[in-house]
Amino acid sequence: MKRLRIPILLLFCLLLCGCGSSGARSRCRAFSEQLAARETLHFTAQLRTEYPDRTAAFKLQYAMEDGEQAVTVKEPESIAGIRARLLPGETRLEYDDLILDVGNLDDRGLSPMAALPTLVEAMRSGHLDSFWKEGGELAAEFVLTDELRAQVRFEPESMTPTHAELLRADTVAVYCDITDWR
Repeated sequence: MKRLRIPILLLFCLLLCGCGSSGARSRCRAFSEQLAARETLHFTAQLRTEYPDRTAAFKLQYAMEDGEQAVTVKEPESIAGIRARLLPGETRLEYDDLILDVGNLDDRGLSPMAALPTLVEAMRSGHLDSFWKEGGELAAEFVLTDELRAQVRFEPESMTPTHAELLRADTVAVYCDITDWR
C-alpha cells in the first residue's frame, strides 16, 4: 500500500509544480501583450554597459508616445540633455536646437541610446523562451533574434519590470535597473 502512495504523491507534486509554471508563463505573456497594445510608456533606467576595454554608466529616461520613441540622457551631467528620437526608419540625436540625423541604427549594433528601445521591443515582440523565480521576483527571458536576448525581472504582484540584462551572443552587454515604470 505504501508503494502505491509514493508514486501518487509524486504525481500530485508534479501537477502542482506545473500549475505554478503555467501561471507564470501566462502572466509573462499577458505582460507582453499589454505592453504591445500600449501607445504610451515612460520609465527611467540606470544603465551599465560593458565594452571590451571599459565600463560606462548612464541614467536614461525613456518615453514612447504614439509610435515615437525617445531616450534622453539624465546622467552623466556632461552629456545630460542629449536626446535620441527614434521614428520608424529614422534616428535623430537632438541637443537644444541642434538636430543630427544619424540614419538607421545598425541591426547588430547595441549602444546605450539604443538599449532601452531594444529592451522594450524584446518585451513587446520577443519570444518568451523561459521564466524562473529569482530573489523573490519573477524573471523571464525574451529572445529578439538569434544573437540578442533580454532577461527581465519583474515585481511579482504588479508585473513591473525592475531589472533587465541585454545579452548579445550569451554575454551581458547592458545591465539596466528600471524605476518609474508608467
